[in-house]
Amino acid sequence: MSPSSLSSDWLNRFSDPYAVLGVSIAADDRRVLNRYRAVTKILHPDSQALADAANKEFAVQLLARLINPAYQKLKQEKGRKENTALLRFKVRRLVREASLSPQSDPARRLLQYPVSEVDVFYEQAIAQLAEVQYNPLNQFESITPQLGELNLVYLQLKMGEVFIGEKRTGLVAAKEAKLLQFSPSPADTATATENYAQRHYRRAQEYMKKGNWNQAVQELRDAIKIEADKSEYHALLGVAYLQQNLPGMATVYMRQALKLNPRDPLATKYAAKLGIPSSADNEAQKNSKTANRHQNSKPTKGGGLFSFFRSKK
Repeated sequence: MSPSSLSSDWLNRFSDPYAVLGVSIAADDRRVLNRYRAVTKILHPDSQALADAANKEFAVQLLARLINPAYQKLKQEKGRKENTALLRFKVRRLVREASLSPQSDPARRLLQYPVSEVDVFYEQAIAQLAEVQYNPLNQFESITPQLGELNLVYLQLKMGEVFIGEKRTGLVAAKEAKLLQFSPSPADTATATENYAQRHYRRAQEYMKKGNWNQAVQELRDAIKIEADKSEYHALLGVAYLQQNLPGMATVYMRQALKLNPRDPLATKYAAKLGIPSSADNEAQKNSKTANRHQNSKPTKGGGLFSFFRSKK
């Protein structure tokens, strides 16, 4: 692969900005930005330090001539609506000409899914392909067309619905998708069965290992939006806030973690540091209050009616 590959004809093969960036059509501006940052980091000269001269130059050209323009088209809601409309127009033309026949396995499988499961499969397929789209760099030319086909098929299946941009969160229900059968890379098999909340949780753990607390917080908040009853998500979010010197926020989420699971190991570990009573402390306090009430309810010696009448004498 060399810079000479980036001819006008070659560039025209990648006209779908969603496919170029590796984001779903339902992505919001935050997800578009996060994906753009991730891709630019991969293509940055520092990340390509060990690559040969041709691949370094290719990364620079790819960033300047495809990635940056794609981000400019999608970074705002207006641009996303316009580009989605262009893709819809393309789908209608292909359907009318009976020439929308996907070649990639993910797109063909998407066509076979029932309507109720289309969104989940589509989002998961996009996420899996995006993970290997630029890593290694020579995957771009084969993975990006597959992302483009997924977008076209998805829009075809959604043709009768109101504008798809209404969702825009990029999140789907917590219902777990069926295991995908295509394998862009062997490394993907470890995450194929994760639901979206678990994927956010795993990414948060990776961010925290690198000390990237802000990104970890965002991933965990997304995980909680999908599955709010997981104590481990709340506990880890509490730790992330604690690392940012925000003990108040940390306390809120640690308390919630303990409410969901009084034995959550991470929450119980940090509870004492935050001044949160543990389950054992709460039980002891409860027993103490019960004992005091019981003790106070006993009549004292010399008390009662006898004491009352004696005081009247």
